[in-house]
Amino acid sequence: MLTGVTTPLIPTRILLLSDIHGNYPALAAIDQELDAATFDSIVNCGDSLVYAPFPNETLGWLLRHKVISILGNTDKKVIDILKGQPFKKPKNPEKRIMYSSTAKALDEAGRRALLTFGESESLVLHDSSKKQHRLGVFHGSPTDPEEFLFADTPDDRFHELAATVDCRIVVTGHSHSPYHKFLSGVHFINPGSAGRMFDGDPRASCAILEIAEERVEVHHLRIGYDIAEVVAAIRRQQLPEIYATMYLQGRKLN
Repeated sequence: MLTGVTTPLIPTRILLLSDIHGNYPALAAIDQELDAATFDSIVNCGDSLVYAPFPNETLGWLLRHKVISILGNTDKKVIDILKGQPFKKPKNPEKRIMYSSTAKALDEAGRRALLTFGESESLVLHDSSKKQHRLGVFHGSPTDPEEFLFADTPDDRFHELAATVDCRIVVTGHSHSPYHKFLSGVHFINPGSAGRMFDGDPRASCAILEIAEERVEVHHLRIGYDIAEVVAAIRRQQLPEIYATMYLQGRKLN
C-alpha cells in the first residue's frame, strides 16, 4: 500500500533517480548535464546513502531541489544506527564500516532530512489534456521494499504486481537495473543507479519520464562523472579500498 502524501501536480517532464548511495559527484554531473531546475519534478526511489562518502552533500542536493524521496534499505539501516538500535546486519565488516561511517558523518540537517522520508510516495500527474496519471514511487517493488526487479525479471511477476496497484506508472529502484516495461496497463520503470552501477559501466544512470496526453515516454541515460573524486575521498577517509575498486570498475564486488 502506498504511503506518503498524494501531491496534485501538473508536470510533463520528470527526472527519475534511485540508488545514489552517497555519490554526490555523480549527482552533480547529472545536474550539470541535464539541469535539474528545468524538470517539473524529480523523483528519488531511495538508497540515497552509504558506499560513497558524501552523505551531507547528497541530502543537501535533494533538499535544495525539492526532490520527492523515499527510503531504501541502506537509508533505513543508517536510521537504525542513528537511533542506537543493535547493528547486526550486514555482517560483512567492510560493509559495516561504510554504514557506520555514513551515520557518523551525517550532520544535523542531514539527519533531519533523512527522517522525513517515507517508504513510498504517490503522485497524481496531469498531462496537457488534463488526463490523470497516478504514479507510485517504491524502492524494491509495490509489495516488498526489498524485492529485486530486474530487466530480465519474468513478465509474469510484473503482471502480478500490476494487479496490486492503482497506478498507471510505477517507479522503483533497488536492483540497479534500468528498464521500462508496459504490462497489464502499467508502466514499470527503473532508472538504474545514479551512484553505483553494477554492470561494468561506472557512469551514473538515470531516466527522464515525459507525459503528454496518452503518451508516456522514458529515456534512460548514462552520464560520466569524476570517479577519481570518489576514489580520493574513500582513500582520504581510510575506508575499505574495495569500494574504490568498485567505483572504478562499475561492478559489485562484495
